[in-house]
Amino acid sequence: MALSAFDLYSVGIGPSSSHTVGPMRAARRFVGLLDGEGLLPTVSRVRAELFGSLGATGHGHGSDKAVVLGLEDEDPATVDTERADARVAEVRDSNTLLLAGKHRIGFDSDADLVLHRRTSLPEHPNGMVFHAFADDGRVLGKRTYYSVGGGFVVDEAATGADRVVADTTRVPFPFDSAAELLAHCAREGLAISDIMLANEQAWRPEADVRAGLLHLWSVMQECVERGCRREREGVLPGGLRVPRRAPALHQDLTARTGGRDPLEVMDWVNLFALAVNEENASGGRIVTAPTNGAAGIIPAVLHYYARFVPGADDDGVVRFLLTAAAIGILFKQNASLSGAEVGCQGEVGSACSMAAGALCEVLGGTPAQVENAAEVGIEHNLGLTCDPVGGLVQIPCIERNAVAGNKAINAARLALAGDGTHKVSLDKAIKTMRDTGRDMKVKYKETARGGLAVNVIEC
Repeated sequence: MALSAFDLYSVGIGPSSSHTVGPMRAARRFVGLLDGEGLLPTVSRVRAELFGSLGATGHGHGSDKAVVLGLEDEDPATVDTERADARVAEVRDSNTLLLAGKHRIGFDSDADLVLHRRTSLPEHPNGMVFHAFADDGRVLGKRTYYSVGGGFVVDEAATGADRVVADTTRVPFPFDSAAELLAHCAREGLAISDIMLANEQAWRPEADVRAGLLHLWSVMQECVERGCRREREGVLPGGLRVPRRAPALHQDLTARTGGRDPLEVMDWVNLFALAVNEENASGGRIVTAPTNGAAGIIPAVLHYYARFVPGADDDGVVRFLLTAAAIGILFKQNASLSGAEVGCQGEVGSACSMAAGALCEVLGGTPAQVENAAEVGIEHNLGLTCDPVGGLVQIPCIERNAVAGNKAINAARLALAGDGTHKVSLDKAIKTMRDTGRDMKVKYKETARGGLAVNVIEC
């Protein structure tokens, strides 16, 4: 199986890649099938059922809204984030839905969109079942989908594996482990980003790879800018009334003079991460990197590189994103990016590892040092639970991104201080993360039934 950097990174809508982006893509895929088979004009009713973690925390993550938008043929990359809530309210108020954006049907949001809070499908915690019915009640179509993390969606034909449907594209440097990736680098005398760039050209020309990655960087920059410009006294949606901190911190940092605090750079990294994750929590436009819940870490560390590293340029940005993608592919192939499957170690932990390795490369690290940095990044996130308070990607998710951004920078610096030799390999750390996730109790895996999700409420 081959994975592209553009499978890992995608422009989407908050607050969750697995619970918002994935369900929207699944719903859109379902109506696309109906349309492609010529069944759309005969559909009089659709029913969507969400199971497991999707059912348990779907309201807080906007899963129900995402399904409605997907049924109306909206795509996470292009949906109008400012109008999304109003669109969903119109569907609820009118009890009608424009299926695939072209066929009006009746739709009862309470009866036709069901979130099963305590029932899971056996293959994956994030399961969805869609039905389409004719006037006489006949089932015209039925599909089961799984949102397996990072916005990836698979159907029943791909169950049992946290993967996309296999891409048979032949790449010049295939790798399923960090050991294989390092072997390519040693044999060819190439950096990890060079290996990834060569592989990317199996799908698209080098100029398009570069343009695509720089576009993602521009979306990340715009997201940070929006998060910093928001109303200073604003609060995030969802009922917890969590205050936005990025606008006030931005004003404070830009007003400082003299540079007397040697740790001020940490405040800037915190700002970059907070800005992204506050935008994500409010349903804004973000880059899934590799998930929405961990979307602030790579932009924060990349902003650190661009703002504070002498000589930083677009070439470095491209190499950063390629290196991070190579590391992310290892997590996707050998463990999971899904908080519902392995806890937050699969989201924040993976993103921290990706950012650490990527920064290490653009700071001049060897492939061995990059692998070391990535291993440090995940090793110190092992066992991290996914316990969102109120089912919202706010507490503790936003602060976790800020802390992990600084942790990634430290991991890169630790690796650069050595020669790349270390006892625990990245492959072993990824396997440990997968094993830890399997042993973790379900209540700590994005169900809002354990950890901070219950203790904060009880307090």
